Amino acid sequence: MTAVANLSELNKLQNILKYTYGLVPIAAGADKFLNLLTEWEAYLSPTLADILPFSASAFMMTVGVIEIAAGVIVLARAEIGAYIVSAWLLVIALSLVFSGHHFDVAVRDIVMAIGAFVLARLTHAIQTK
Repeated sequence: MTAVANLSELNKLQNILKYTYGLVPIAAGADKFLNLLTEWEAYLSPTLADILPFSASAFMMTVGVIEIAAGVIVLARAEIGAYIVSAWLLVIALSLVFSGHHFDVAVRDIVMAIGAFVLARLTHAIQTK
């Protein structure tokens, strides 16, 4: 393969990851308002829910706005957005681990965080070629 073909393939892979890590947070964030995919409040630590100055539903809607914004940033500026999504997913995973519940989701979010990190590094590598 030539260098041009390799760069073309890398661009295709980067775009797949960019749209995945852009659109999925937007969809998950929007669903925080609809609860079609799941009952999102069930993933909130009871300890955290008890200390919130507002309802768990309001908290999850705030999370939804953050997720939508992160997804939009990935689509607009893939490298920085991917770092944001990676960090956000790690925070969610750690929250689930410390709550003592939903370890399966925590593991999934860690794997997704690694994928978002790879998107950020791949985007950087493509931009510096």
